[in-house]
Amino acid sequence: MDAAIVPGVSPQVFNAADFARIAELVHREAGIVLTDQKRMLAYSRLAPLVRKSGAATFGEYLDGAARDAAVETQLIAALTTNHTYFYREPHHFEHFAQSVRPALLAAAEAGRPVRIWSAGCSSGEEIWTLMMVLMGADKAAARSLAARDIVALASDLAGHALSAAETATYPASALAALPDDLVANWTEAASAPDQRRIVQSVRAMVRFRQLNLLHPWPFGGQFDVIFCRNVMIYFDGPTKEQLMAGFARHLRPGGFLYIGHSERVSGLASDLLTLVGPTIYQKVGAP
Repeated sequence: MDAAIVPGVSPQVFNAADFARIAELVHREAGIVLTDQKRMLAYSRLAPLVRKSGAATFGEYLDGAARDAAVETQLIAALTTNHTYFYREPHHFEHFAQSVRPALLAAAEAGRPVRIWSAGCSSGEEIWTLMMVLMGADKAAARSLAARDIVALASDLAGHALSAAETATYPASALAALPDDLVANWTEAASAPDQRRIVQSVRAMVRFRQLNLLHPWPFGGQFDVIFCRNVMIYFDGPTKEQLMAGFARHLRPGGFLYIGHSERVSGLASDLLTLVGPTIYQKVGAP
């Protein structure tokens, strides 16, 4: 009989062959490398799905995933959803507010479309932080933005995370890291006690889309700003370079890319992106 690979879990339920199948699947479909040290992570993330499916073993569940694309997508999403929170890595939002926002507002007032992308938006804290910072502390001055062509795309592989992001409702305590004026201006009391919701005027600017970053992107336009933070930490080198090159192509000249604190631009994208701050890159060329 195979040895247990997770303490206390029978190898008949979850074994090395099952983990190998999982690792191959997430690398093929999501570019993520699962080392043997991630066996416990895989088990803990997937065990609830296995139970919910009615499968008796991980092997049986994986057989079902191979036959059903929706189950496969759910499996991958369970292993790729990252913890996030409002105002994470504040220096990114400070740079955006001071060095990027003024030009975006001027462009919008002049009638040019403004496009923002949160790639790997998870449960929405990043995109809503970004949009509140864009709207700013002066609520009266921001009212005119609702009539401008400002659209943000928030994408993620995980459907359940997108649903949470689109609901735009969070515990009031989760907003504590945000500046008080942004919370006061751009959130409102939700129906549940101690919950806050992003106001409608801000929610209306954001479009949500389920998207696997390794699959062809179903849009051809360019963005002024792309946030893709702490998404690529488990990708292999070639996959990271492929994504970086894609982001560079989809940035307007002069546009900005924000990535996670442990991530770096490499490969072909290095010729198009210049480091302008800690994990902040600008595309070469005049805006």
